[in-house]
Amino acid sequence: MEVEFPDDFRCPISLEVMSDPVILSSGHTFDRASIQRWLDSGNRTCPVTKLPLPPRPSLIPNHALRSLISNFVPAANPKSPSSPDPHVLLASLSFPADADTLAAVLRLSKRIASFRRLALDAGAASILLRHAGSVDRPDLQDLALRALLHLSLDGDDARVGLVAEGAVDRLDTALRSGPNVAALAATCLTSLAMVEVNKCTIGAHPSAIAGLAALLREGKGRERREAATTLYELCKFPENRRRTVRAGTVPALVDLAGAGSERAVEVLGLLGKCREGREEMKRIDGFVRVLAGLLRYGSSRGIENALLVLNLVCSDSKEMALEARKEGTFELCMALACDENGKIGKNAAGLARTLENGQLVDFI
Repeated sequence: MEVEFPDDFRCPISLEVMSDPVILSSGHTFDRASIQRWLDSGNRTCPVTKLPLPPRPSLIPNHALRSLISNFVPAANPKSPSSPDPHVLLASLSFPADADTLAAVLRLSKRIASFRRLALDAGAASILLRHAGSVDRPDLQDLALRALLHLSLDGDDARVGLVAEGAVDRLDTALRSGPNVAALAATCLTSLAMVEVNKCTIGAHPSAIAGLAALLREGKGRERREAATTLYELCKFPENRRRTVRAGTVPALVDLAGAGSERAVEVLGLLGKCREGREEMKRIDGFVRVLAGLLRYGSSRGIENALLVLNLVCSDSKEMALEARKEGTFELCMALACDENGKIGKNAAGLARTLENGQLVDFI
């Protein structure tokens, strides 16, 4: 058996594992360096679909895929003399398993695509899921969750199959475990949520979004980042936006955005598309101030999404529009309207129009 990476990790242009995956407007993901070279050469079609692109195509970071790639670390020497036979290993896997057995499953799951398929076909997922939900053995939880993450990378069928096996229940339990285990559980949910039907299933679970919300509020750096990434993936499904707002995530997302998290602002952008989300944002003291701060000091991606969120909220409320003007947002928009980043310029012009119209309404 040779070292194999999931095909989803490879750039369609270079065929190498991506280090900085970005999404083109066609919906396909490429490594930033490869697609930038393609565009710099004067090409204005998608390398995969061959369909035309805008004059200034945007490259949107694929944070979810980057997180999955960063958790996939293939080891050298995929089969050493002491490596167990895969069939014997899977035949011996039971609950409860010892740490050495789970570690062996994890090693082979990391390295070998054919082993992942073999493990799924052999029913290893159900045993790993039982360990993932065993809060009394965090060491076994950690190993099982890492193995499950790699099994989920075998493709959409694997992701749907894991959810059908009851993965959401077990991962929801793991979200309430120690910090490292909770962060791993959130990363697993992100992988599963990359399939549309799973977004619906996870969102409809009675406590999964609530568990992510608690992790977002009470976790530390990594746990909060992973929870925000999972919520971003889930909230691409419109019904999950209301569920996420009702779970009390907005204050924690605003706090995280104020600390410079691009992902938190992206989630707020999705939540702002539903009325419940906008209403919750209006109730947060200092909400406009935080986003205005991002316009001044944030990254390009943070600025782009902060403009979008402010436009959604200010379009819905003259009071918020007035507060935005008091924070100097209109002047910031005028300065950003000519930004070389086309998305920032477009969003800035849109927010400036909203604030200008709101001011005219006040005078009338």
